[in-house]
Amino acid sequence: MTMIFGIPIQALLGQLLVGLINGSFYALLSLGLAVIFGLLRVINFAHGAQYMLGAFVAYLGLQYFGMNFWVALFVTPLIVGLFGAFVERFMLSRLYDLDHLYGLLFTFGLALAVEGTFRWLYGAAGQPYSVPPQLAGGTNLGFMFLPNYRAFVVVASLVVCVATWALIEKTRLGSYLRAATENPTLVQVFGINVPVLLTLTYALGAGLAGFTGVLAAPIYQVSPLMGTNLIIVVFAVVVVGGMGSIMGAIVTGFMLGVAEGLTKVFYPEASNIVIFVIMAIVLLIRPAGLFGKDA
Repeated sequence: MTMIFGIPIQALLGQLLVGLINGSFYALLSLGLAVIFGLLRVINFAHGAQYMLGAFVAYLGLQYFGMNFWVALFVTPLIVGLFGAFVERFMLSRLYDLDHLYGLLFTFGLALAVEGTFRWLYGAAGQPYSVPPQLAGGTNLGFMFLPNYRAFVVVASLVVCVATWALIEKTRLGSYLRAATENPTLVQVFGINVPVLLTLTYALGAGLAGFTGVLAAPIYQVSPLMGTNLIIVVFAVVVVGGMGSIMGAIVTGFMLGVAEGLTKVFYPEASNIVIFVIMAIVLLIRPAGLFGKDA
């Protein structure tokens, strides 16, 4: 059996893939946070609740309307995005002229309200959500048995991350979004409806969280606590990548997921804190983050 640093290569490669799968969720969620902060300058503490809401929309759609996974994958981001648009248009937009702390406190309170509502309705226990039949089973890679669904998660995450980056960085709509956050008055002079652009931006970030929730439902049980358990790690990912950096969120999400997976091989006791240790080191060396712009 081939060994690397005294570790069987099968275990090393297996944890590398597990880290890549976890990194897929980190990248998608941190991408949504980066979009909202980068374009709206809002620290969206409700992101974990929106992720949880996406999982519950898929679960309830299956239970009461027979909505299968593939339909949920497209419908759920729209529903969560509409919820996000409502929140931004009628609540969050009223706080833009105030200190950023008010937006943080509002989204934190919103997260508590949404999570509390679902805990009251469904309790803290998780609800099962089956893997779609088309992705059942797995593939024998020689060193591990890779479930087909988890491979799909990695591919879907990469596709959505790259598509979102291209939308914001390479399209006219993306240029309008970026310009509206830098100089909204000038953009309005050209006939662009800035409030609608800001609402669409928040809806996009919320929709990404909802999409991630659907992807996560078959792997993690659908629970009101699922967002709380993950959002702190995701905020650490965003900080390491650079607050508001779209590419930083994507690259750092996958990178830290892999780092976490490899730590489970070499030093399992530190696997739960390695991301926060990396965050502390990065902040000491480069406070703006790996991909962030220095003020």
